[in-house]
Amino acid sequence: MGCIAGPHAAISTLRVNGFEARLSELIALEGPITVERYMSLCLQHYYATRDPLGARGDFTTAPEISQIFGELLGLWAAEMWMIMGRPSPCHLLELGPGRGTLMADALRAAKVLPEFRSALHVHLIETSPVLRESQRTALAESGVPLSWHNRIEDVPSGPAIVFANEFFDALPVRQYVSTERGWCERLVGLRADGHLAFGLNAEPEKTLSQSPQRLGEILEIPTASIAVAGTLAHRLASDGGAALLIDYGYWGPAFGDTLQAVHRHKFVDPLQEPGEADLTTHVDFHWLAKAGIDSKAHFHGPVTQAAFLEGLGIETRARSLKQRASPSQAHDIDLAVQRLTERGEKGMGELFKVLALSHPDLEAVPGLPMGRFQNAEL
Repeated sequence: MGCIAGPHAAISTLRVNGFEARLSELIALEGPITVERYMSLCLQHYYATRDPLGARGDFTTAPEISQIFGELLGLWAAEMWMIMGRPSPCHLLELGPGRGTLMADALRAAKVLPEFRSALHVHLIETSPVLRESQRTALAESGVPLSWHNRIEDVPSGPAIVFANEFFDALPVRQYVSTERGWCERLVGLRADGHLAFGLNAEPEKTLSQSPQRLGEILEIPTASIAVAGTLAHRLASDGGAALLIDYGYWGPAFGDTLQAVHRHKFVDPLQEPGEADLTTHVDFHWLAKAGIDSKAHFHGPVTQAAFLEGLGIETRARSLKQRASPSQAHDIDLAVQRLTERGEKGMGELFKVLALSHPDLEAVPGLPMGRFQNAEL
């Protein structure tokens, strides 16, 4: 690992943006920071200062690829509401709602069940002022009560259905590196020339019991995700409901460095231009499931996004849309479905997984089998 300078390291040689200068000054004054804190600071700045979505942004999410994605989730929510016993009122939450596209499509599809729509109060968990404005515009004609919150805890109590699409991948993680001394936490500090660099805490972490396969192995602990999933599961277990979690990731435990940065749809160095690129990690769904179990909720899945969408009828919905489409529009619909369900190592339909958390009385969740832990995974 690279050497990291301590407090008061020189930063005069940097050619940096304003945020990077402030970050470097912080590290120079206080010393190296954890990867978790680095991600948190960068992402706070990133999401507060831009709309990151679309061709002019840094990445594209499934709701922006096709309206079918949000429509199927809206129908899933309507079916889930009936399984829950048709509670009224019912809270419909979305964590990290982007531009509001998914929620707008879901509410449009939910019109097939007027009783469900009339029972809903929509809550959007969003801290970015830029994205909140986009969401207000997208949902202005939705015809349902809308509220914005900074935290899940701020949503009033009561039965809830929750969407979290590409939310957990953007939550900070802690990283540890296997050394001869044990697991040492990975840090971000300054080299002698003032540039950001990775390094290690000199003291090993005594609480980790995982056995690495070799020296230099990286272990990611998604502490922020575990906390959010636990809060969500606790609410569902006490008030009723279900949460649908969709993200790219895997079922662990596993080792490896999944920290990545995307700028203008291209991968870049995570330490390059901090605050100007989207920082993410692959989601380890076993931690989310375990957080659910620990909070007395049940979990369902995970399955691949392709299997989930196909189970909900994505091909049927596509055929219906194509009946009213021009030839070019029909071609675009086919391409969108192909992209959302594509298999293979790099296919979105396989890279993305779907897992649900629910009240323990809800044994049936549309599109997902009841989850099971092996003893070794706990």
